[in-house]
Amino acid sequence: MTSTPSAPDPVGPVRGTAEPVVGATDPVRPGVLDRAVRAGVTALGALPDAVLRRLAGTPTVIDGQRLEPEVQLALSVLHRLPGKTFEELGLAKGRRQIDVEAWQFGGRPAPVGRIQDMLIPGADGPIPARLYHPVGATPETVDSATSESRSTSSPEALRSPDSAAPPLVLYFHGGGFVLGSIASHEPIARFLAHHAQAAVLLVGYRLAPEHPFPAAHEDAIAAYAWAASHTEDLGVANRVAVAGDSAGGNLALAVSIAARDRGLPASDDAGPLATDPRISPLREPDLAGLPPTYLAYAGFDVLRDESRELADRLREAGVPITERCHTGHIHPFSNVLGVGRTGRAAALEIARAVREGLQR
Repeated sequence: MTSTPSAPDPVGPVRGTAEPVVGATDPVRPGVLDRAVRAGVTALGALPDAVLRRLAGTPTVIDGQRLEPEVQLALSVLHRLPGKTFEELGLAKGRRQIDVEAWQFGGRPAPVGRIQDMLIPGADGPIPARLYHPVGATPETVDSATSESRSTSSPEALRSPDSAAPPLVLYFHGGGFVLGSIASHEPIARFLAHHAQAAVLLVGYRLAPEHPFPAAHEDAIAAYAWAASHTEDLGVANRVAVAGDSAGGNLALAVSIAARDRGLPASDDAGPLATDPRISPLREPDLAGLPPTYLAYAGFDVLRDESRELADRLREAGVPITERCHTGHIHPFSNVLGVGRTGRAAALEIARAVREGLQR
């Protein structure tokens, strides 16, 4: 998870008004087995720590880091379930599966106020997005985890009548630039809106292979450019951060670099893929001048070593950086909000960092 509070200067030539849309993303429709798995892993995660350690068996230890018993047990259960891996499922079924798994592990939805689906103007067509206002930040709110005000009205209708408008977080979902959606990351978006007390704009950028690189980066920069210049229309304060997990963290950093450079072109003319910094921010020769950054990763994370290197590079460049390693967790820890205790605790740390960063 990367959260980088950013100056609200537009970074590109995108203009226009966000268009309201009904059904910006298909809702998750879990089946009977999906519901059974959610109930099962939720119940297991709620067991006392001593019971979890016993059920998990011999601890998994790598590089001196011990996998959390609740994570080890959940992985063991998932590996025993019938079904195919993402590689075997195919694209459409794989995308559905990640949406379902996010629902299974996302827990009870955090309460939010108004929700609005919209289409943001992009360089190559509209970009679907969903805006979540925290409870109490908009004229029409319902303090409930199961009911909220949904709207498809124009952005102008969201303008706050007072000076207590919340700051804005643009959130880019993970999924390797191939999977993931607004539906899969609704749990963390709602969680951040509630616990960071910020409006969260969840961006449904284009995915590969239908839209190869650099389509996702173009959409991320276009969404930021539009949102940063339409804060009043969105009913938010002129304080904007970008955040994301996994591939979304890459996009958040790409947006920060583009904002620093006031319009870094998001096109293939930036150079060969082997050196393109949008592929990895570690390929960016100069990281100086980026905004304060909160970088969280897991001890059992496929990107652990790269995350450590990135934190070192940012520190050497003089960027204010908070580095946090959740040693006992795995890569998608920030989306495990409803199973066990450690994923939710990590997400609370992230929300606190976002909230404090936007108050500076």
